[in-house]
Amino acid sequence: MERNVVVSRRRKTETTAATAAKIEGFDVLPADSEEAHVLAVDDSLVDRKVIERLLKISSFKVTAVDSGRRALQFLGLDEEKTSSVGFDGLKVDLIITDYCMPGMTGYELLKKIKESSNFREIPVVIMSSENILTRIDRCLEEGAEDFIVKPVKLADVKRLKDYMMREVRIESESNMNKRKSCCDLTESEPSISSSSSSSSSSESPSRAPVSSSAPSSPSPLDSPVRRLKMTPTE
Repeated sequence: MERNVVVSRRRKTETTAATAAKIEGFDVLPADSEEAHVLAVDDSLVDRKVIERLLKISSFKVTAVDSGRRALQFLGLDEEKTSSVGFDGLKVDLIITDYCMPGMTGYELLKKIKESSNFREIPVVIMSSENILTRIDRCLEEGAEDFIVKPVKLADVKRLKDYMMREVRIESESNMNKRKSCCDLTESEPSISSSSSSSSSSESPSRAPVSSSAPSSPSPLDSPVRRLKMTPTE
């Protein structure tokens, strides 16, 4: 009886979490908090379910939306802010989006993300069922990490981890350079004061010989009047 109660509570918790994950059209697949989070954008329900499944198999946490506008709302980059979005604090590690979508194309979404100071470092991957060279070049020049021709395969999804690791490495190197600059600035301040003190100390001996070499005033004993008085009279 006690075991049935435990199982019932566990199922209730999982059901509540799954229900809370579907809010305002944002389909968030439950996963561990340590897993990388991918925002998947595709207007096709079939393609969206396929990419969700592949990402889940590859141990990604997934948020799936059906348009570029919904993706901007999730990121908080839409022109009309919506308070109903409850995932403002959820970190996005990578964005994968379809190219051909009504309203806002994947290329336009890519440009919006790269123009944002908060999200420009997030890797963006474009998907398309059409292998058009000019389209691919334009997306890569705008900052896309990769251009995947549909159907998306499991090997394509596993390759996404390389892009996220590269961004983490770049961010880590940037933080290290910032800390190094701060340390160099802190260490340079004592050297400036010490050099100024050493320069002042080096200047003081140079002034001493000048003062010692200056002619001293004659002593009263050496004055002509004093010598005249001390000379014995004959």
